[in-house]
Amino acid sequence: MSADESPLPSVWTRPRRQRREQPALSREQIVSEALKLLDAEGIDALSMRRLGGRLGAVATAIYWHVANKDELIELVVDEVYGEMRVPEVEDPAGWRAAAVDCAHSLRSVILRHPWMVSVLDEVGLAYLGPNLMRQSERMLALFEAAGFALREADQAVKTVAAYVMGTATGEAAMLAKLAGGARSERDMVEDLWPAAEAAALAYPRLRELYATYRGQDPEKNREETFAYGLERVLDGLQARLGPAGGSAG
Repeated sequence: MSADESPLPSVWTRPRRQRREQPALSREQIVSEALKLLDAEGIDALSMRRLGGRLGAVATAIYWHVANKDELIELVVDEVYGEMRVPEVEDPAGWRAAAVDCAHSLRSVILRHPWMVSVLDEVGLAYLGPNLMRQSERMLALFEAAGFALREADQAVKTVAAYVMGTATGEAAMLAKLAGGARSERDMVEDLWPAAEAAALAYPRLRELYATYRGQDPEKNREETFAYGLERVLDGLQARLGPAGGSAG
């Protein structure tokens, strides 16, 4: 098996190629421009030819660093994870506030880059990227500081991440549809109210619920809903620690 081959193809499972002369483009330049393109136009706009045009280089210059578009996306996703904030916890009593900060930061990253939701299940071995590895190490340290043993700290990290991803994915998909258009989120919601209220006529609880949301800021409602769910997830994790701290086993 050659150095460029792997039973699990990924940019992270093969050595980074080296050459004596300076390549026309650096990996960092390629990732930076790909991220700009994705943020501006979405995943469907990304191609090696298109990216090469933006960089003023032929696509073959990009292929020196990545074998295909999938590997390029792995690199860009890892770059985005580097934006996430994971506080260090010096006082174990501060673990929950740090977890809230981390969760809100991850949600913000996804909402800033809504194209991510369409590739998160296709990015291969993304967890081997250096940024995500570093963030994972910090999150494990956060939950270990709370009192969880390492294996349960890992489960706690995955539980919080699953909640954030699940919630933010729906939000990002909606924001992606609005991107580049003239209508705001509030405009879209207001346009939908007549149809929603008509559909709820036969359902008294939904009719009453919809009335409580009428005229409110949809972004604020999303923030409050996210915060509520996150607090309930953390309530469950805190219960595992018991009244004196430490995992309940």
